[in-house]
Amino acid sequence: MIKKILIALLCLFNIFAIVYLVSPTPTLPDLVNSVRSDEPGDTIQLKNVSAYYTNMTRTEVMNFYKAYYSGSFRIIINHPPEKAKEIIRDTIQSYYFEEYVLPFKESLYINGFEWENDVFTLPEKRIKNKLIFKDKEYKAKITIKTIPTSIPKRITAFLFTEGTLIFAFCIYKSFLKKKK
Repeated sequence: MIKKILIALLCLFNIFAIVYLVSPTPTLPDLVNSVRSDEPGDTIQLKNVSAYYTNMTRTEVMNFYKAYYSGSFRIIINHPPEKAKEIIRDTIQSYYFEEYVLPFKESLYINGFEWENDVFTLPEKRIKNKLIFKDKEYKAKITIKTIPTSIPKRITAFLFTEGTLIFAFCIYKSFLKKKK
């Protein structure tokens, strides 16, 4: 009887998981109160990358993207700024670098560069990093990169993870029986 209940619960869980996995990921609009960059490396040169010049603060930018990447499964990771060179491009300037993860679906990387707060440049030399785009000065440049996955890859990764966990649980359970 307990086995039947566990199998039914597992089937129900898998139905909800499949619905989650096939549901579309959020479509991100352009960053509000910002100007989209058309500089090299900010458009089609790098896949799934876009950049914006803005006077918004870090909190405002993060709240904007948090509103679109909402849900109970979202994970927020605050990476060191240097990691942006590995994920986006090796010449990117960075002050903060965060990732929003929708498990098994997609990651959104948000890189922010605020020239006045650049920790890698001495305060008296920061003026050379001033952000000027189309004859207007901005406080920050936000670069985003999405790393999506296809639906078959999502489902395969989920089922593989689930199978591995079930297998590990069975091995652990048999180990405990042998110990008694």
